Amino acid sequence: MSTHKLPGYGATLRTAKRLTEEAVRVVERSVDGRMPDVQVVLTSERYLAEVATAAEIETAECTDKRVQSRALRSAKKLASETDARAIPLADGGVLIVVNVDQHPNEATFAITLVHELVHAMQTSRKGVRDRLIAGLRNDLGVERLSRRQSREHDRCLEQEECEAYSREYLARRVVPSAAA
Repeated sequence: MSTHKLPGYGATLRTAKRLTEEAVRVVERSVDGRMPDVQVVLTSERYLAEVATAAEIETAECTDKRVQSRALRSAKKLASETDARAIPLADGGVLIVVNVDQHPNEATFAITLVHELVHAMQTSRKGVRDRLIAGLRNDLGVERLSRRQSREHDRCLEQEECEAYSREYLARRVVPSAAA
């Protein structure tokens, strides 16, 4: 658990650590898979794209500077709508980047955290991590997927997103006031 360019958020960081420990315990018991090493980074909307894109570029092993800058510009456009992102890392862990500007209270933070931890658990399932990295490499233009593989990837992402939304009710076990 850390912050990125977020001065003066000590109390928020302490609260986030407490909620994260509880959420990990709840999600581990309720979702199939194994919890990978999870790094949670709290940041603002302004720096969310920077942190997420850096992790994606490292995971996808992208060295083309033009592709990197294009990915960063694209991520900056979407940052205002993004609550958090779960990004598989090259070392086998998962980076969860949380936009603190989107979370006015513990309840909304708990819902988002549970959602992203479900995505982290999904990466431990057979073939999911490799498929996510292949999709990331495709999105960055490093290594293209066939149309069939791309459709399959999109279908799997849709199913994983539905599962994550369906598990948001677990946030009530972390923070009783969280109504998903």
